Amino acid sequence: MTFLGTGTSQGIPVIGCKCPVCNSSDSKDKRLRSSVLIEYQGKNILIDTGPDLRQQSLKNNICRIDLILYTHAHRDHVSGIDEIRSFNFIQKSEIKGFGNSELVNQIKKDYSYIFQKHNYPGLPRINLEVAEKKFNYLDIDIYPIEVYHYRLRILGYRIGELTYITDAKTISNEELKKINGSKILVINCLQINEHLSHLNLNEALDIIEKVKVKKVFFTHISHNLGLHKEINKRLPKNVQLAYDNLVIEL
Repeated sequence: MTFLGTGTSQGIPVIGCKCPVCNSSDSKDKRLRSSVLIEYQGKNILIDTGPDLRQQSLKNNICRIDLILYTHAHRDHVSGIDEIRSFNFIQKSEIKGFGNSELVNQIKKDYSYIFQKHNYPGLPRINLEVAEKKFNYLDIDIYPIEVYHYRLRILGYRIGELTYITDAKTISNEELKKINGSKILVINCLQINEHLSHLNLNEALDIIEKVKVKKVFFTHISHNLGLHKEINKRLPKNVQLAYDNLVIEL
């Protein structure tokens, strides 16, 4: 798994901000919008197509995408959808994508030009379908995990021994059971203070206490969380902040 981006919707540095985090010279404090690439059973699985997808793909030499999993339809997670064109051209085929019904309906509305019946040449080619329960694609078992981003129902995913969740504020006990036994959990941690629609540091740590996982990485981090090196020192031994371009062996 490669962390393509670990920042919140504004990224870090934030435009015009002069705070210590945004002015930091530490590369681990520079964060593009959140996304990961998972190489699993010989396939490349991308979670979310954020606005930095082109830059992330060039940085990490990504030349193929076999499957796209979407968490939700907010712009910082989907607005790089046009970059799929490059992969269509290379692979000479459409790419399969999955998300919940809210996601699929919203993307097809917001990017209607992609999904019209008479496609204009050069448009992204993505076959987007609804996934609500466990499904298998390319011989890979994928378990959607329902979480809430304030009042918006969105999806996390479990693939093998990895669970990826972002933009969560609440997770039911029933959905938490799907995380148990993961070797790696990636979950959002926005900032120190409480937030309406995202887990803050204390809330994220509380979630971790409720599940049995070996290693946890925080993502979807804003400049309000603090400097990478300082926050990492405060975290439990099995928890650390992810950072852009970090590669984890699964």
